[in-house]
Amino acid sequence: MGTDLHAPLGRNRQARAQRTKRASIGMIAGLLAVAGIVGFSFYTMRSDPALQRADLASPAPAPAAPVEDRVPTGPTSNATGLARSGPQGGANVRQTQTDSGQVVTTYSPRQRDGNGPLIVEAQRVGQDPRMAATPNDDLIEETPEGRLPIVGPDGLRPMEQYARPWSGARGTRIAIVVAGLGLSQTGTQSAIERLPAEITLAFAATGNSLPRWMQQARRNGHEILVQLPMESFDPTGNPPGSGTLLTEATVKENIAHLREAMGQITNYTGVMNYLGGRFLSDADALEPVLRDIASRGLLFLDDGSSAQSLTQKFAKPLRLPHAFADLTLDTQLDKVEILKKLDELERIAQRKGFAIGTASAFDESVEAIQQWVGEVSNRGIEIVGVSALVDDPSRQ
Repeated sequence: MGTDLHAPLGRNRQARAQRTKRASIGMIAGLLAVAGIVGFSFYTMRSDPALQRADLASPAPAPAAPVEDRVPTGPTSNATGLARSGPQGGANVRQTQTDSGQVVTTYSPRQRDGNGPLIVEAQRVGQDPRMAATPNDDLIEETPEGRLPIVGPDGLRPMEQYARPWSGARGTRIAIVVAGLGLSQTGTQSAIERLPAEITLAFAATGNSLPRWMQQARRNGHEILVQLPMESFDPTGNPPGSGTLLTEATVKENIAHLREAMGQITNYTGVMNYLGGRFLSDADALEPVLRDIASRGLLFLDDGSSAQSLTQKFAKPLRLPHAFADLTLDTQLDKVEILKKLDELERIAQRKGFAIGTASAFDESVEAIQQWVGEVSNRGIEIVGVSALVDDPSRQ
């Protein structure tokens, strides 16, 4: 609407229509001019041989293709924070460049020759509970004496593979080893079923039905040992039983008895002596036996019954994971007395940070341990497998 109140109605509307018409004609003319310029440029490019050559020389985008297949050498950084496996693991690393220029890296497993990246492995200690009764074939060798433990090709030891996992907290820790399993069928079954999974079980090499009991114990979560008979200072003069390691035997004979004992079961973390006061104090007889145990990635638990034992002397030079028991819990076969010994074991642990107690698979011992373990967790004590408390030279 105009500002001139005296102008005739309708004249202003005619002027605006004329201006709009002129603007539309101008816009169409501009578009035609632009189209002409573009068409001329296209024609010039198609007509000019020089421009055609330049266009042909420009590289076309290549389809996605492998840049290279390579395996980096040397240790790789561990961005995820997970532990790495030993030198026999490996991976193929393949990088592919996409049309956008991005590089996609894929990994696939392979055997390696000692160089290259390491397969990431989050857990080396313990087994999946569903597989706890099944041996790791990489840690087994077939021998005339049976299936014997060995260190795996990647350095994994049976002591680590079959250990009972624990929290890793450096609080007060106690390991309790109940020995003599396999000698009594009812006693063995009672111990396996009633004792908490944190208790370590030691199977006598001369026991019965050991593979069956071993599988049940492992399924129930127990760490296990093999108990090896050794010559004692016997004042009665009774002859030692079959398979006992003797000071007068040859090294070959003692090693044969050792391997026969170790071949009775699988899935154990180490060896524990049964008696052995005389044998453990004889350096010439003891050293070859401990050497063989160490070479197989096992621990040795000295039950502490012999003050003259030389096991500690040989443990470090042989790189043998080794521990001494602090206390025998059932020297008196009475539940009340065993509970008192367990309280004493706790005081030892509070003083030095950890302690190891041993007992036999008697009903009184099983009942006392079962009751005590149920109470001690309320006092900030962690019950662990014996492998968690060994002095391991390989970790130093």
